[in-house]
Amino acid sequence: MDPDALTATIFKWDPRTVLPPITRPSSLLLDFSAPPPDSAAAAVSVCPPTRGLEELFHAYGIRYLTVSKIAELGFTASTLVDMKDQELDDMMNSLSHIFRWDLLVGERYGIKAAVRAERRRLDDNDDVRRRSLVSTNALDALSQEEVYCERQREHPFIVTEPGEVARGKKNGLDYLFHLYDQCRHFLIQVQTIAKNRGDKCPTKVTNQVFRYAKKAGASYINKPKMRHYVHCYALHCLDEQVSNELRRVFKERGENVGVWRQACYKPLVAIAAPQAWDIDAIFNAHPRLSIWYVPTKLRQLCHAARNAAAGGSGSGSGGQLPF
Repeated sequence: MDPDALTATIFKWDPRTVLPPITRPSSLLLDFSAPPPDSAAAAVSVCPPTRGLEELFHAYGIRYLTVSKIAELGFTASTLVDMKDQELDDMMNSLSHIFRWDLLVGERYGIKAAVRAERRRLDDNDDVRRRSLVSTNALDALSQEEVYCERQREHPFIVTEPGEVARGKKNGLDYLFHLYDQCRHFLIQVQTIAKNRGDKCPTKVTNQVFRYAKKAGASYINKPKMRHYVHCYALHCLDEQVSNELRRVFKERGENVGVWRQACYKPLVAIAAPQAWDIDAIFNAHPRLSIWYVPTKLRQLCHAARNAAAGGSGSGSGGQLPF
């Protein structure tokens, strides 16, 4: 029997890298205390595994016999997903030489398209799994950026002055800011890999970058932590002098890192004021901040400040921001 008759459509810390500080008045500092977010109960959902070959190539026009021969060579869907485009080409060439099997042009494109789609599916599932770890009971009324997972992690941060090394089982703020520089390097590596594979390159630090960092052994870098302090890092980048002064003041008071974190919002709103509180434009124009998403709470505070200024209220309480 002619094999074509069996064809089936299974279509199926380097401080030297910081920018020069901008002199700003110390009045930007905010003295207040705010309780840390409520603890969130972690709810773990299992991420579905990579699918089989037939399901992988479903709806991509790959003939059943082609799928069978790929399986005969010992390839699985998991193997294909981890392969580069050049490696996929080598696999298809081997298929043709060993089995004398003529691959259709559409099948060559279909195999690569199916693999890229599977990578995206796994990325999406990973994002869902991470979000499920956050309890909805801990959502802040102002911003979901206040949410973070109460999971076992490295030693907690403490408020330290610039250049100060934390003692004992603690990590200082210089170390925290260094983690953001590490994320930037991991992003560059992910972008290089994506270009080699012919995939779309991420322009910001996404789940893909955090997953790559974990595989590289940097499990101490995770999305909840990095997103939680990104506005603190933004203040460090935009006005290092104010950031350092804030650190010294809160260190002298013996405040915890949560109170310091809350205090970092007000100077950022003040920095955004000359640019009509367009905090997104400020992030995008900065080489070290453009790869980070603007925290929702920071954006909302800038929006509230812009509305208060537009209202032109003359009363002393009219311009009060909801910090």
